[in-house]
Amino acid sequence: MGKTIALVGNPNSGKTTLFNHLTGSTQRVGNWPGVTVEQKAGTLLHDGETQVIDLPGIYSLSPYTIEEIVTRDYLTLDAPDLIINIVDASNLERNLYLTTQLMELQLPIVVVLNMMDIIEKRGDQLDVAGLSRAFGLPFVTISALKESGLEELYKAIAEPINVAEPITYSIVVESILDTIEEIIAPFVPKKLRCYYSIKLFERDGQTSGKLAIPEDGQTVMEGLLSRYEKELDEDSEAILINERYKLVTKITRQVLVKNADQPSFSVMIDHIVTNRWLGLPIFVLIMYAVYYFSITTVGTWGTDWVNDVLFGSIVPEAVQTFFDSIDIHPAVSSLVVDGAIGGVGAVLGFLPQMAALFLCLTLLEDSGYMARVAFVMDRVFRGFGLSGKSFIPLLIGSGCSVPGIQASRTIENLQDRRMTILTTSFIPCGAKLPVIALIANAIFGGASWVALSMYLLGIATVIFSGVLLRKTAIFSGEASPFVMELPMYHWPQWKSIFRAVAARCMAFVKNAGTVIFLSASLVWFLSSFNWQMQMIVESDQSILAQIGGAVAVFFAPLGFGSWQATVATIQGLIAKENIVGTLGVLMGATGSEAEVAAAFSALFNPVSAVSFLVFNMICMPCFAAVGAMRTEFGSAKWTLFGVLYQTTLAYVLAFIINQLGSVIVLGTPFGAGASLAAAAAAILVFLVVRPAPKKASPMWGSLAKPMVK
Repeated sequence: MGKTIALVGNPNSGKTTLFNHLTGSTQRVGNWPGVTVEQKAGTLLHDGETQVIDLPGIYSLSPYTIEEIVTRDYLTLDAPDLIINIVDASNLERNLYLTTQLMELQLPIVVVLNMMDIIEKRGDQLDVAGLSRAFGLPFVTISALKESGLEELYKAIAEPINVAEPITYSIVVESILDTIEEIIAPFVPKKLRCYYSIKLFERDGQTSGKLAIPEDGQTVMEGLLSRYEKELDEDSEAILINERYKLVTKITRQVLVKNADQPSFSVMIDHIVTNRWLGLPIFVLIMYAVYYFSITTVGTWGTDWVNDVLFGSIVPEAVQTFFDSIDIHPAVSSLVVDGAIGGVGAVLGFLPQMAALFLCLTLLEDSGYMARVAFVMDRVFRGFGLSGKSFIPLLIGSGCSVPGIQASRTIENLQDRRMTILTTSFIPCGAKLPVIALIANAIFGGASWVALSMYLLGIATVIFSGVLLRKTAIFSGEASPFVMELPMYHWPQWKSIFRAVAARCMAFVKNAGTVIFLSASLVWFLSSFNWQMQMIVESDQSILAQIGGAVAVFFAPLGFGSWQATVATIQGLIAKENIVGTLGVLMGATGSEAEVAAAFSALFNPVSAVSFLVFNMICMPCFAAVGAMRTEFGSAKWTLFGVLYQTTLAYVLAFIINQLGSVIVLGTPFGAGASLAAAAAAILVFLVVRPAPKKASPMWGSLAKPMVK
């Protein structure tokens, strides 16, 4: 059986990129915490036997976050044969702190100095041999981005490596550690005594809870630690942190000579894009350019061809000709051409726009810019009682809400985590983009402001919800502080970029070929037959029309009370792409742009179209996202609360937009509906500006319990 290698390093150290090179994995590479939340495994390409484990990016082995718990548990309980510690050479001092902790595990370690190309570009000089002597570990230099130095790493892995020895602390600390090690000797394996004694010195509650230490032993340890803490006026954990950093700082000064002639390119750019006043407008302009590129220009050129030519004439005509040649039944022909091709084709028609959007977002992520956006948005969010940590899942959720919701588990604060789970799906995901593009093209002539406004609406709804929910008993409290590393700017790795875009597009196509295909076929059947199972010409007499008509009264105040729009909205609860597929079948939206626009003008006016978009952007997400909410909440009650909140808020916002928008834009008389909308808007304003409660109410007892993780 082959050996096991664990990759351990700080977030953004290039760990996952190295994992991809070593194993040939297609795991996503990103620039924010939470990309790798669970353990990822692969087989080393070099020998085909060695298993490589990609552990979550962490800053230390202290159990403050989910990532640190996952990594520490694996390293202490499973004990890999080798640890590859990936160190960002351009940020040496902070990265080597984790190295000192890994040495305490007394396992074989190879330290990989990544991003050496940045060191060389800066003109800095690093004594790698001196580092190896100081730590007593083999150090290998690579550039994971440029795939250089990998052969040297393979050689280091193949050679026998001695077990790492822990660093030497001050005389008093070493004396206390020796005493603790003697106390726990009967309960802890020899190879873990050093590690456990250090964790007990730090008063690590999780470690002490695992050991059945006798009361007299606990008394001795407490006495030693209390006296030393009092002597230094410092808590025991801070004592070890300071000693580790003193050692790392001393070694770094000996081996690294920096070229301080001029500030780095990243620093100069950050002075602009993270500026207090310029950061947010720059972000808005960049997102406008992204949506203009993907929705209005390049993406639209591809979408027009797919809709008008490929699925508008070539595919349906070819299939119809084939069916005519074999004299197939008209019902079967209609099912395939009008149902399957019409529904799936309506969705796949937006694939070029989605690919263009995914390309732009992935470029921004991999270049390092999106990490700056999180920093900029932290200022905005904090002003409304939200944590900047919530913006990371929101960014991930712009691709798909499911991983975005799952990324919320990296947020330690309970209220912040719940609020993030609740609001992540407000950001338009990839599945919502075809809906936005459909309305933008059919009603607003492909205007790029439609997509941008929906994205900004999502952010505004998150902020609004943050303020609103902070005023309630179950979400009251201060937002947790947000600390994150801003990675160096770098040119994106095009192979990784295209691989990520292809993976997203393939997931979309796969969904179109399964869920949407089945939904479109069902919609065709229900819209082509009446209750007597007779095939009809006019879909207004169909089963679906009668079912949709019964429910349409609920959506009439929102401006889209037709049975077609109602059915599409309900289908969207299964998967948001179903909205486009359903409308494609019901409206026959496979002709020219003029024909599509004319068909949709019968369902929507400009105001009701915006109302339709707002409701479907904000309401309960797809079933898969609701399932992710259930998992992360760990409670059916919280999941139900979240779904009800999202749908209610969506309904109220869409109602206000349609009723007041009709008065302002369309000149509709100010009637009862507009009065109710004005009252609803006033209530929302009151809920936002009212004072927050000082303490939680007992009535929320069942919801206020911690989430099960």
